[in-house]
Amino acid sequence: MPTQRLSMRRIRDVLRLRHAQGLSERLIARTLGVSNGVVHSYLRRARLAGLTWPLPESLDDGGLERLLFPPPAPAADTPHRPVPDWALIDKELRRPGVTRVLLWEEYRAAHPDGFGYTWFCTTFDAWKRRSQPAMRQTHKGGEKVFVDFAGDTIDIFDPRTGEAKPMKLFVAAMGASNYTYAEACPSETLPDWIGVHANLFAFLNGVPKLVVCDNLKAAVTNPDRFDPGLNRTYAEMAGHYGTAILAARPRKPKDKAKVEVAVQIAQRWILARLRNQRFFTLAELNQAIGGLVGELNARPMRRFNASRAELFAEIDRPLLGPLPDEPYVFARWKRCRVAPDYHVEVDGHWYSVPFRLIRELVDVRLAGATVEIFHKGQRVASHARAPNRRGHTTIAEHMPSAHRRHGQWTPQGLIAAGARIGPSTAAFFEAVMADRPHPEQGFRTCLGILSLAKSYGPERLDAACRRGLSIKARSVASIRSILQNGLDRAFLDEAPDHAPLRHGNIRGQGYFH
Repeated sequence: MPTQRLSMRRIRDVLRLRHAQGLSERLIARTLGVSNGVVHSYLRRARLAGLTWPLPESLDDGGLERLLFPPPAPAADTPHRPVPDWALIDKELRRPGVTRVLLWEEYRAAHPDGFGYTWFCTTFDAWKRRSQPAMRQTHKGGEKVFVDFAGDTIDIFDPRTGEAKPMKLFVAAMGASNYTYAEACPSETLPDWIGVHANLFAFLNGVPKLVVCDNLKAAVTNPDRFDPGLNRTYAEMAGHYGTAILAARPRKPKDKAKVEVAVQIAQRWILARLRNQRFFTLAELNQAIGGLVGELNARPMRRFNASRAELFAEIDRPLLGPLPDEPYVFARWKRCRVAPDYHVEVDGHWYSVPFRLIRELVDVRLAGATVEIFHKGQRVASHARAPNRRGHTTIAEHMPSAHRRHGQWTPQGLIAAGARIGPSTAAFFEAVMADRPHPEQGFRTCLGILSLAKSYGPERLDAACRRGLSIKARSVASIRSILQNGLDRAFLDEAPDHAPLRHGNIRGQGYFH
């Protein structure tokens, strides 16, 4: 391995000590902590380059390096070897299945006298580092917490069957202090994702200003680089805690480098230490994880001479926002279109909304035991969540007036409405419903007779019903014919000398209570 070249500053010291101080090569080597041969080599190169002391003020380190280490002149008979297009190489490497070996073989096939594979890889890595510099991030206290799931899982076992169920490891790290939290959960689905966030904020005993997350489906619905779409439940949870969600750019792990490192540490500090233990419940597993997380946060960090817990208490904790009075209750959102019967379907059950919203798009929020329905941000309906499927829950105020009246049709109600017209009308209604196999089959007839009061008045209608009872009429057409032909007039001056008609075939109003 070649000896590493001294920096230009130290080479200047060699020249200064030799020419300005007049020290020997051996004494210069002892002063600078290098070998005699190194001092002799640099002094020789300076003589060959014609350098004198003091060096010209206009000679910078780059110029001095070119004078001392001039590039070798190419041989006259050596053909020029083409350099690959590194930008194209980088682009091709992003395609599935493309490797460096394949690209180098294609390069050598096009240029048989080209460079070797080692030079190809080394030069490409150097170009990559220059073309994609990393930006140093500065994290303020209490500002950001970075969250992600570890790639590795840990199993819990069914005590009866011995079946292993892999658990996901959720990891979070504060930006300023590296204070770390970890928790196992069954999956990366939305309910578990929201649950671990609520536990994280309780663990921190406060809320940071921003939560930086990856583009998993539970968090981001549209992983766009410039305008990502957040899951509505996730955004609602953030609003409940008074924080905001900042999604990392797709395929940009450096946007959440803090949690990437925290995940690696958690896998080594937690999962590796628990690899030989068997857990039978999630609570038992999380208890073990909690103990290791406490040890990790209490462990001093070499570069800071302080532990994560100490830095968190000093830097992050005083600047965290307060926790809300109540933890967030998981709620699921669903977008529905209102059916023509002014109901929306949620989990197999139908819930009513105001009939004016028929065919409109509404947002349904399912939280615990309630179902809330929103239209353009305004809550338009709220129902208790029904446990049964294939049923319906309807609020009378959501119905059109005609439907509401139809829903209020009962034998007692119709007889009472007939009694307001007159006693004969009530008796006629009783006779109509008694004449049908089921009382509801007579509802339309009774309603049709009530509508005649608008054209003929209640007195004539009651008289017509009195005549209809006498001739055993049972239809709207019969009563309408009596009124149209004036046959009711003979009964107008004839007051009924009895209570509503009683007969063995007439059930009477009390039957329907």
